[in-house]
Amino acid sequence: MTLEQKIDRLRELVEGSDNIVFFGGAGVSTESGIPDFRSQDGLYAQKYKYPPETIVSHTFYRQRPEEFFEFYKEKMIAPDAQPNAAHLKLAELEQRGKLKAVITQNIDGLHQKAGSKKVLELHGSVLRNYCEKCHTFYDVNYILKSEGVPVCEKCGGRVKPDVVLYEEGLDMGILNEAVRCISEADMLIIGGTSLVVYPAAGLIDYYRGNKLVLINKSATSRDAQADLVIDGKIGEVLGAL
Repeated sequence: MTLEQKIDRLRELVEGSDNIVFFGGAGVSTESGIPDFRSQDGLYAQKYKYPPETIVSHTFYRQRPEEFFEFYKEKMIAPDAQPNAAHLKLAELEQRGKLKAVITQNIDGLHQKAGSKKVLELHGSVLRNYCEKCHTFYDVNYILKSEGVPVCEKCGGRVKPDVVLYEEGLDMGILNEAVRCISEADMLIIGGTSLVVYPAAGLIDYYRGNKLVLINKSATSRDAQADLVIDGKIGEVLGAL
């Protein structure tokens, strides 16, 4: 099938579904100018004093907080990023009553910025930050404006981003809700993810339907399982619907 034929088929599947779940990764946000971790131009390919996966680990955060926050503020927060066609289309499908949930590995909050209401953030969000001592909430601007390691104005405790670092476990409540949504879905669209990060990638095993769609710029290990595979940018594909 040509790309146009595949998009036509995707449109048919969407129109014939009323319980769609979208599962997305870093590729959903790259079209908004946010680099992913694993591509040729991603954070892992860049050179730092330490590998990025080391810097965004729980151990590094504890042992070298100054260097962690320097990297975090420079590379993990994109305050000027705007939703792209993929985010906007998903929000529109939710408003139409077709899409029931967005499950994302991204931490940028762009799905909510686009208008999506039911967003399950597996890896947390840069928009939420909490004091480790008294749990006072701080927004992303507080982190960006802070010098060095951000501390709580009330108690002086360290303010930690509400993101899941390496070595940290996922929120079981969010994980369980993601499993429920996927297991009940009549259509599952997976986009912008290489499906290599577990346990998130294993969530698709809970899908029981026959409308599994994979949209990604490169092949994934699950392509053979999919009912429709579209090689392309997620924003361009969903934007064409």
